[in-house]
Amino acid sequence: MKKKILVTGGAGYIGSHTVVELFLSGYQPIIVDNMCNTSERNIIGINNLLKTTIPFHNIDCTDLDQMNIFFENHKDIHAVIHFAAYKSVGESIENPEKYYKNNIGSTEVLLKCLEKQKLKNLIFSSSCTVYGMPDKLPVNEGSPFKRAESPYGETKQKCEVLIKDNACNSVSLRYFNPIGSHDSGLIGDCSSDNASNLVPIVAEVAFGIRERLIVNGNDYDTHDGTCIRDYIHVQDLALAHVRALDYLLAKEGKYIFNVGTGNGLSVLDIVNTFEQVNNLKVNYVIGPRREGDIEKIYSDGSLIKNILGWEAMRSTKDALISAWKWQNSKML
Repeated sequence: MKKKILVTGGAGYIGSHTVVELFLSGYQPIIVDNMCNTSERNIIGINNLLKTTIPFHNIDCTDLDQMNIFFENHKDIHAVIHFAAYKSVGESIENPEKYYKNNIGSTEVLLKCLEKQKLKNLIFSSSCTVYGMPDKLPVNEGSPFKRAESPYGETKQKCEVLIKDNACNSVSLRYFNPIGSHDSGLIGDCSSDNASNLVPIVAEVAFGIRERLIVNGNDYDTHDGTCIRDYIHVQDLALAHVRALDYLLAKEGKYIFNVGTGNGLSVLDIVNTFEQVNNLKVNYVIGPRREGDIEKIYSDGSLIKNILGWEAMRSTKDALISAWKWQNSKML
């Protein structure tokens, strides 16, 4: 029988792609999501893509009573992959309490449920934001936590500490900047709020939904003055969760891995490549720096490659082609 894996936030951007890869890898994912920042489109897309019906439960992961009921009815779950969290750095600065309550609260509830059910295996969706402004690049897993540049980053730091202090076996995946969508065009970022990440905004400008992209600062100490990030294709990222799960089920313990490409690209590198691979122009202007942004960060991916045998396989060009495909499919 297939091992059952609970995926909280499984209808979201990264969660939906991970659900697909779990199923294709022989697991039986079960989605719990309150749909507050995604859409039924991803649920439909997952089922159409896999030609099956993935179990789905509309539950708020901060609701301890509802989560306890779920686990009482699903005592044969082998592991949990926890994505359920808000993810906008900018919004977290404007409304920090929303992020503390949801991101930390859902993790606290989940850990209580795991302890009650004596369920030991947890994969946590962490972030490179836990490193703050790193002193040394590329950043590796031994780099200390610095002051978080946003409440979002702070929630990821605090959740990692909660998990470290819990008795469960765990893998925290600190990933960098996910971009792109599934090759099929059936699932992607269905966030119900306004796009706040670079690539979705670029795609909306190219499509004509937005008039222009505002590049937040061009006076950083980088090759073109704009911020540098490590952009990873979401399908590669989804596969990293499956590899982490395989490893955790075979070898108990607590593990932390960076998930990135190891290659730093600037905002304008992304804009220029998007224009090139999709044969179009993106209207942009230079604006002021944005609170919460760090100058540059990219990963040292040697640990995850050596331990899990995972490395990014898809290119930035692949990701930007798929992002444009998803933008067009959303408008059909």
